[in-house]
Amino acid sequence: MTTMTTPHHQVALVTAQMRTAADALVGASVWSMSAPEAATTLLELGRLKAQVVELKTRVAAHADEVQVGTDVGATSTSNWYAHQTRETRSAAYRTVRRGYDLGIYDRVRSGLARGDLRLEQADVIIRSIKALPDGLDPDLLIKAEEHLVTAAEEHDAKRLTILGRRLLEVIAPDLADQHESDLLEREEAKAAQACRLTMSDDGHGKVHGRFTLPALQAAELKKMLLALAAPKHLAATHGPGMERRPGPERMGRAFCELIDRISAKDLPQLGGRDATIVVTIDHDTFLGRLDKAGVIDTGERISAAAARRLACTARIIPVVLGADSEVLDVGRARRFFTKAQLTAMTLRDGGCVTEGCDWPPWMCHAHHWTRWADGGPSDLGNAGLLCPRHHARAHDPAYAMEQHHSGEVTFTRRQ
Repeated sequence: MTTMTTPHHQVALVTAQMRTAADALVGASVWSMSAPEAATTLLELGRLKAQVVELKTRVAAHADEVQVGTDVGATSTSNWYAHQTRETRSAAYRTVRRGYDLGIYDRVRSGLARGDLRLEQADVIIRSIKALPDGLDPDLLIKAEEHLVTAAEEHDAKRLTILGRRLLEVIAPDLADQHESDLLEREEAKAAQACRLTMSDDGHGKVHGRFTLPALQAAELKKMLLALAAPKHLAATHGPGMERRPGPERMGRAFCELIDRISAKDLPQLGGRDATIVVTIDHDTFLGRLDKAGVIDTGERISAAAARRLACTARIIPVVLGADSEVLDVGRARRFFTKAQLTAMTLRDGGCVTEGCDWPPWMCHAHHWTRWADGGPSDLGNAGLLCPRHHARAHDPAYAMEQHHSGEVTFTRRQ
């Protein structure tokens, strides 16, 4: 570490005095401060921090100008500073760069020096002014700086960012619309290039992921998930008692339902075939005589109950194997109901036929009362509409399903 020589310059002298004063407070207790005094002191410390930041960045820019660190072979002042303080190089570079910026934007610098601005506010103001179109009259830039510095008296950095995006409407209204359009186009192009999706299987039945989306697609996705996570929708699919605000778990379940709702027919073909999941299960498992995991064509494994439930819809192609892994069936088309049959069921059933369920027909699945694997035909007499929740129960061995003369069905949990 470097040691400070005897200070002579006013800034160096006052800095040494502030350090001495701060050292005297290292062991000072604050428990005896009254509430009003604690509040005032906290606010004053915030102002002091801003003043110290301004002074620090001003000295950092001067240190860069006089090439501090070259006598020890440092490649730059910011690298020297990062090494001496153990800050990251990027943080040290920002300190030096901010000092130069404050030398240009004097109103921002003065606000920090008086303790009226906070660092986050100062950064937003400078960034907003730099984002203005090139070639503006210098008087307009001064007007922009004054406007945001004044706005900072009432608004935090987040709100200043929003105001900064509309800055031209204040200083040059005739240029605002075109500039905003150009700015949004650039941002959208960058967002499109920044699109990312990563998924990682943890080996325990869960896949973790991260994504980056453009604002438009993110808004569309959020709208879809909020619709699927809405209390009314959840009460219909999962029963009453769900909390009102959609938390992370509910949004995750909504994401799963959204994926389930996407038809392979709506997606581009993959290798000349629909993007349809293929699940391989043996014949006994398909008939319900044995519970053995199904294998998806992408390598993942699912439970026998999940495979049998999916085999009742057109969402997967079930590949049924005999005892010697002989392919017995690859999801023949006649397994599934035609559009005409689905229309007839819609008119006849009017929605989910489970007693007390109010799901509309266009959100229901067509279910074989006698399973197709057991010889049940794909005709109207052997079919009924079930909502996703009750369709899952129809394939859940924990529930027994009973059909009534009225055409309705009820489910009871097995003992």
